[in-house]
Parts: sequence; C-alpha cells; structure tokens
Amino acid sequence: MNDTLNSGQARYPNLLAPLDLGFTQIKNRVLMGSMHTGLEEGRDLRRLAAYFRERAEGDVGLMVTGGFAPNIVGWAKPFAGMMSTSGAARRHQVVTQAVHAAGGKIALQILHTGRYAFHPLAVAPSRLKAPISPFTPFELSSRGVERQIRAFVNCAVKAREAGYDGVEIMGSEGYFINQFLSSYTNQRSDAWGGDYSQRMRLPLEIVARTREAVGPDFILIYRLSMIDLVPGGSSWDEVVTLGKAVARGGATLINTGIGWHEARVPTIATSVPRAAFAWVTQKMRAEFDAAGIRTPLVASNRINTPEVAEQLLADGFADMVSMARPLLADPHFVKKAAAGQADQINTCIACNQACLDHIFKNQLTSCLVNPRACHETELVYRPIASAVARRRFAVVGAGPAGLTAATVLAERGHEVHLFDAASEIGGQLNMAKVVPGKEEFHEMLRYLQRRVEVTGVQVHLGRGVQASDLQGYDQVIVATGVVPRDPRIPGQDHQKVLSYIDVLRHRKPVGPRVAVIGAGGIGFDVAEFLVSEGHSTTTDLPAWQAEWGVTDPALAAGGLHPGGPQATPPGRQVTLLQRKTGKLGEGLGKTTGWIHRTALKMKRVTMIGGVNYERIGDEGLLVSDGEKRENLRWIPCDTVVLCAGQLPLRELADALLAKGQTVHLIGGAHQAGELDAKRAIDQAARLAAAL
Repeated sequence: MNDTLNSGQARYPNLLAPLDLGFTQIKNRVLMGSMHTGLEEGRDLRRLAAYFRERAEGDVGLMVTGGFAPNIVGWAKPFAGMMSTSGAARRHQVVTQAVHAAGGKIALQILHTGRYAFHPLAVAPSRLKAPISPFTPFELSSRGVERQIRAFVNCAVKAREAGYDGVEIMGSEGYFINQFLSSYTNQRSDAWGGDYSQRMRLPLEIVARTREAVGPDFILIYRLSMIDLVPGGSSWDEVVTLGKAVARGGATLINTGIGWHEARVPTIATSVPRAAFAWVTQKMRAEFDAAGIRTPLVASNRINTPEVAEQLLADGFADMVSMARPLLADPHFVKKAAAGQADQINTCIACNQACLDHIFKNQLTSCLVNPRACHETELVYRPIASAVARRRFAVVGAGPAGLTAATVLAERGHEVHLFDAASEIGGQLNMAKVVPGKEEFHEMLRYLQRRVEVTGVQVHLGRGVQASDLQGYDQVIVATGVVPRDPRIPGQDHQKVLSYIDVLRHRKPVGPRVAVIGAGGIGFDVAEFLVSEGHSTTTDLPAWQAEWGVTDPALAAGGLHPGGPQATPPGRQVTLLQRKTGKLGEGLGKTTGWIHRTALKMKRVTMIGGVNYERIGDEGLLVSDGEKRENLRWIPCDTVVLCAGQLPLRELADALLAKGQTVHLIGGAHQAGELDAKRAIDQAARLAAAL
C-alpha cells in the first residue's frame, strides 16, 4: 500500500500538498466547489450530511455547500435553504459533525440571488428584470442595502455557530453582489452606485464586517467574478481593484467565478475545453504577486482529472483547484489519486444532465456517471451476505446499462458474465465519443473498462447469444439496446440515404449538401459531426475562444470580443429537419440545449420544423408543410441521414421469457427514448443493487 501511496504522491505532489492558512491547514489543494443539490432544502439535513461525509472520507481538502440564503429576499426560490437563526445552525450540526468525524473541512456558501431570485420578493440595486427570471426585483433603499449587509454577516456568524470551518461569500455568477458591481445592473446615484469605487463598496463592507464578526480563525472565501462574459461587465482594472481590496480586507481564499448565469457563452458544458478559464486566475495571480499579496487563489471550471489539476498548480496558475461536479462523479477522487489509482477515477463528463438540468427542473441533483450522488443513503451496493447467496448472472449488452449492471453485481460478490456481439465494450458510447464536443465519453469508456477489470466481470466480446446459450444462469439481464426506427419514407432505399450508424460508426462517405432527418439528440450530434469535419474546438482553446467571442478582459470589458463570435466556416451545408412543429432540439438538456442550437446556427445549419417527408429522390428530399401538406418543395442534397428515433431491441428477452427464464430488461432495450444514458445507468445500478 505504501508503494501505491508514494506513487500517487510522486505523480501529484502539488495537488496533494497541504495548504497552510496560518490558523489552520487544508490537507490538499482540492476545493469542492459549491453545487446546488436540492438536499439543502427542508429541516432534515441527514441526507446532505451523508453526501458530504462520503466526500470527506474521499479526502477532499475543503468542501463548500450549495448556496444558503442569508434572508428570505435572497432566496433562490421560495423555501430554499437559508441560514439566519440559531435553530438553523443547530440543524446544520449534523452536517458539520459528519464531515469533521471523517476528517474533512466544510464551508457554507452565503448566496443572495438578487434579481436572479425566482420569487416576487426579489431585491436588487436597481429595478431591472433579469432575463432568466420572470420577476422584476424591488430596488433597495440605502437602509435596505444595510439590511442585506447585516444579513450576510449574521449568516456567517450562524454558520460558525453550526460548526462550519468557514463561509464562501458568493460574489460572482451575476448574483446580488455582482449586480452592484456592474454599471449595467447598478444604476443608482447614491453612495452604493455611481463610479466603481462606490459600486464595490457592498462586497468590501460585507467582507470587512464578516471578518470582524467571525474573528481571525475562520475561513472566509470570496468568490470573485474574474470574467463576467456579459455586455456591461467589469473591466480587468475593476476586477483587479476589487480582488486586491477583498484580499486585504480579510479574505482567506479567493475563488474564481466565471461568467454570469445570463451569459451566452458556455462555461462548464462538455464542449468547453478543460481548464478553459484557468488563465484568468493566473492573470490575477500575477497582479497579486506584483502587489505583494499572498492570499491564495483558486482556479475553477472544467478541471476534471488529477493530471489537469496537477499541471495547473505546477505551472503556477493557482494555489488550489475547485472541482465541483468531478466530486459528484467520484467522491473518492482525491483518495484514488493519492493511492496511485487515478485510472479508477470516475471522470465527470460535464454533461449537466443529472446535476444542473435537474436543479433547473426543481429535481434532486445526481450524476449521470454516478447515480449514487445525492442518493448515498438509499442506493447502497451491499456485499452479498455469504457464498450461499452468490448467484450466476448473464448480462447481454455491453453498453452503459449492461456495463453498470455487470460491474455493480460483480462488486457485490456475484459471478457475472457479460456478452456483446461487438468487438469492443461501450455500445452507443462509441458513436458519441466521435462527436466534436463529446470527447469526454472516452473517459467514461476508460473508467467502465477499468471497472470491468477490477470487479472481475467475465467478458465475452464478439459473441452474439441466443436464448439457448443462457440456460445455465440464475438470472439474465438484457441490455441489448436499440435499433434505428424505420421512418418509412418513399425512396429511403436510395443510394444517397445513410443511417446515423453509417455516419458515426462506419464513417461512410457523406456529400457536401446534407439533409438530416430527425432533430433529437442524435440528429444534433450528426449535424455537429458533419459541419465540423472532425475538428473539435474542445481540444483547441484559442479556436474555442474565437468561436464564442471570448477575449482577455484587459482588452474588452467583461471578456467579450468586440467583434463577437468568429466561428470557422462549416465543412458542409446541412439542413436539420423534424416532423414536429416548434423549436428544434426541444428535448435537449435544459442547460445545454441552447449551446447546441447556437453552435449549429454559427455553423449556418438550416433548421426546419413541422415538415412531412414526402419522398427521397435524385433531386434530394421532397418535403411539405403541416397537416394539409402545403408548400411542396425539394431540399437539394447529396446525402440524407436518417436520425428518426429508435426502437427497443428485445427479441432475446422475449425468447428467454418464453423458456421460463428470469429476465430483467434495462436501458434502451427497456425504453428506447432518446438513448438516455442517465436513465439507463440509474436503472441498471438500482437493479443490480437490489438483486
């Protein structure tokens, strides 16, 4: 064990080094960034305690909770988490005690949402409605501003009373404090508005008064918006001025905030390059060094492997790294890295599907690649009681559902045989990984392959099985996936017609003008694949910055290029079509759908809804509009790609049931849907935990 531990220490010496804060020490350079989970709400916080305890056991250096409002007007939504009374402090002790018992440290984030609040009591510096909330806030009076400052201070005092090791003052992402800093959202003419020296009074008062109230031996993190990515955002000189003042005013750590929530630039989605914004933290560190300021800085956003984190620290970009969703994906990230088991880390793929998408739909957060996240008390992989309880399972299909079921069953102690007719594991993931912007699926496959090896699943690839081959097993899990739906379009046997499988898996030649039939997730993926010609800006930071119009905030306030986004020309002329009326890609992720639509628009993809597919011929695709089939016209194209949905592939299950075998259907074989890996993995994990 010492050898593997030493190998981890040798490989990640900066990441695993302690950070001395004077009055306390953080065991390593990993800060678990704040995430809303839904567990913060209500009076019973035992599930939240279990969630943080598991990450403390995984040796995270310092954790930050999801945001807790300092008062009612600061709520994110009605009855959201709030810390303002001694009663609330007592309820939180179950969280802090659980973390401390596991050897961890935890800070409470103080989040006042200001005009982002989703309730009619919202307040802000000026009466300006945010584009992401239906409510227009009340403009605070000068006395009202003072009340908000006192609420921040009180919240910090109650957090200390609850046993927290510190607080994080949320000063970024376009929330309340940020709204005072920008002249766009702060149009006041009193002592809290006007020039920047007055607009920044609010955060400085909050930091100074909080430090005075909690004393010198309490961690005070300030989340500083280093690049706003919105029109009217702060200039670099303003950001530096505030950063220095906050550091000198009592902050223990300064964390990096990137972009307001209303920004039209993706900041944490899977298509964003890894560590895409670490340069702005490095830029601030140079300013601090020149001024002799030693307050540690934390880099954030899309840092999801120990290698990326180690390199940032080694190169002096920051003193710590903030990883939020990576610790949803694997609570033992740090412990595995330290033990020389980085190959067993379940990497965050930044899909947003079970974390941010859930929160914005008022659902409990979880994680696509780790369905136990936020469900630690209910989804438990208990070892089998004895050898007598050991069963022999066959799992047919080595896609996400089959791999999850097989590895959880094997981890619990069962004998598991995994079959797939393909020559490699992964199923549909092997198509997803080739789509520009989805390179992280390679990590998902890497992790699943390693899980198969570690848990001892016996894998049989290149072997299609029949019902008669599976009679010797106690139970069979069928995860055979899906087959493309037949859209029954006249002429679809034309030589110019391909399926999405032909394009993504078999790489069949595609012409310069393409009609993509079906605007679900697969249709969007195929369109992105075709217009990008295999080049992905996700692995090319300068190209990604140009594509989204991101620049140095020292050159343009807010970090938005004056010339706007500069996308490279599309590789093909693509038309994306769907039968349904309404917005194309409506079923895409709530927090990422706009990114996919914007990316395709920048690549000049034509999007048409509400069409009937009349015929495919030499001229291209013949379509009409609506129920009356009006406006009959040809869409000229050299290739037609069918992405018209999927159907469950369950013939094997039917045959097994006919033979009286115990069968479980999971994943696409159970419900084809939109090839929902989140649902498939969760379903597989819960089944395997219960068998």
